[in-house]
Amino acid sequence: MKIKRMTATFGCLNASVLELGPGLNLLEAPNESGKSTWAAFLRLMLYGLPRDRDKKNYLSDKTRYQPWSGAPMEGELVVESQGREIILRRFFIKNTPFGGFSAQYAGSGEAVPGMTGTNCGEMLLGVGREVFERSAFLGQGGAVTPAPELERRIASLVSSGQEDVSYSQTAERLKEWSNRRQVNRSVGLIPKLEEELRETNRVLERLEELTAGIAAGEEARTRLEEELRELEGQKQIHQRLQRRALNQRFGQAQLEFEEAQAAWDRLEKERLRLGTIPPRETLKQAQGELQYLKALDEEIRRGEQAAAQAGLVQSRAEAAAQDPYFGGLSGEQAVLKARQEAQQYDALAARRKKQKNWSILSLLLGLLCGGLAYFSLYTLVGSGVFALCALLFWNSSRKASREQKALLESYRTDTPEGILPLAEDYKTRWEDWQEKTRQADTIQSALDDQRDRRTRGRTELLDFVHSFAPEASDLFGCSAALSRALGLEDRLREARDKLSLTRRRRDDLEAQGATAYDTLEALCPPEKSLEEIELLLLQTARELEEARQALSTARGEQKAVGDPAALCARREELANELDRRKQEQRALALALEALEAANRGMRERFSPALNRRTGELLRRLTCGRYEQVTLSRELEASALPAGGVVPRRALALSGGTEDQIYFALRLAVCQLCLPEDDPAPLVLDDALLAFDGARLEQALNLLLELAGSQQILLLTCQDREGRILDGKENVTRCDWTNG
Repeated sequence: MKIKRMTATFGCLNASVLELGPGLNLLEAPNESGKSTWAAFLRLMLYGLPRDRDKKNYLSDKTRYQPWSGAPMEGELVVESQGREIILRRFFIKNTPFGGFSAQYAGSGEAVPGMTGTNCGEMLLGVGREVFERSAFLGQGGAVTPAPELERRIASLVSSGQEDVSYSQTAERLKEWSNRRQVNRSVGLIPKLEEELRETNRVLERLEELTAGIAAGEEARTRLEEELRELEGQKQIHQRLQRRALNQRFGQAQLEFEEAQAAWDRLEKERLRLGTIPPRETLKQAQGELQYLKALDEEIRRGEQAAAQAGLVQSRAEAAAQDPYFGGLSGEQAVLKARQEAQQYDALAARRKKQKNWSILSLLLGLLCGGLAYFSLYTLVGSGVFALCALLFWNSSRKASREQKALLESYRTDTPEGILPLAEDYKTRWEDWQEKTRQADTIQSALDDQRDRRTRGRTELLDFVHSFAPEASDLFGCSAALSRALGLEDRLREARDKLSLTRRRRDDLEAQGATAYDTLEALCPPEKSLEEIELLLLQTARELEEARQALSTARGEQKAVGDPAALCARREELANELDRRKQEQRALALALEALEAANRGMRERFSPALNRRTGELLRRLTCGRYEQVTLSRELEASALPAGGVVPRRALALSGGTEDQIYFALRLAVCQLCLPEDDPAPLVLDDALLAFDGARLEQALNLLLELAGSQQILLLTCQDREGRILDGKENVTRCDWTNG
């Protein structure tokens, strides 16, 4: 079979088209561009989408290759098989990716007879999925794992030339027959027969037990029924005695109720005589107000002491705030004034210095003019003028000096820097005076509020008490009146509660059936108490019910078990059938042993053929470095170096050499297992990455030879293969286009 064109909406591919030619097709593209996606697309187009599910650290093909564009998963594969062009299509149907399938001849559009989505790959390639994936579909590090179908084809084609002979299938069938006879109790025929025979014997033994148990159950039921009747009579005696005691308690409760009613009537008359008494909560609140007023007197006394003390502290702070320099000013104003005085002193100093400088300059100019007076009268006059100016400037400088001195003397300091500390000290004393004044005002205001509250509280409390005790005139009288009212309220409440309690007790006894008379019946109390008798009644009734149920169950089971004669006949039949099945089991065991012996002989015939061909290919790939390959039944390889004695396991070799061993094994499997008349395409997905330059060239030369009779699709992310294959015949460089 040869692939001509693939069109895919699959994973990262969106309506992408890949054209392939005969021979060796080179598809060179970087990682994550879609090369492996094309390979997976080809495999799933041929064999369909596996029905696996996502697991931890594993994505199913359905999830992995869901189209990134969000479109349905679909594709078209155009192949040439047996000289005819066939178009395969898989599409989305019934919420199933690749669920729909069609296969048509390109020329006529007719459906390919017998081809379905399940057998498509096997019809075109001649092998099933397992053989194709382990032979002609090769990725990086593609070790070959055993599979029943692969083993069958290798064994049959190399040894007998027939494809319907397989040790695994035959051995599995024999084991299946053996397992049908004996695996475990739930599956094997022999365990089932043994279990049924044991069950039949157990049923017969159970019949004997049931017959004896029914007789014992009848005796136990009769005994328990007699005990139950006797206990019921003792219980009735206890109940009549309880009724007598109940009537006596009812008479006592009636007497207590009448006494409570009389006490309530007396207190109600006293309450009516006193008039309307406020509710208890209101009286309690009034008592609380009275206690508050008493406590308020003490608080007012302490407040007066605190106010006097605060006034004294405030007076001391006011006296301390008096100052000869900043009197009448606030703290901030004093600091501002001090800073202004310091600035004034600095201004006088600057003016004094300036006047002194002008005086010296005028004096120098006058002396200069005096020196020139010999030559001119004007210079003499100028000299006098400058002398006068010098005198005036000197006087102004001395005046500024006097003002500075007077400023410092007013603050009794020698430097202007001493003025600001005086103001800061005054500010501290003034702020302390203001704080003490505020504190004194706050204390006095709180004291005035307390006095007003006491006056209002006394007035309101007297007004409240006068509503039921007009004789009260002070707080002591209010306290006595409140106590009397609360005492009466407490007695009324107690009397009302007692009346309600006695009435409820009498009514409860009456509801229980109590009456005011007694039958005077002569009764002898039983030895056991009523609780003991009721407990024995429950226990005996339960035992009787259990005995009845056990007796009924035993009779039902006896009836359900069946005829003892039929059970004995069935036991004999089971024993005969068990003997026959055991003989079959022994025969199957002998057949399986013979088959295993035959398989060992067959392996000695087909293993050398596969080992020989794999060794030939490996010798060529490694340039003679390794010359022989040995394969286990599980297709694990060991390579013998040229001139060596002991083969080396593939796992012990370098990664590149291991890849080359399994690459040679894949090619050997393809040549031995795949059909020769119309060989399947060989797909290599980055399978040569670990090959060095020399071995890569050997592998490509080998692939070029195979490309003469077999289509090859070489997928790579490197440019080494392209450089080596550049200019070679029967090589097609491929690229795909996106829709």
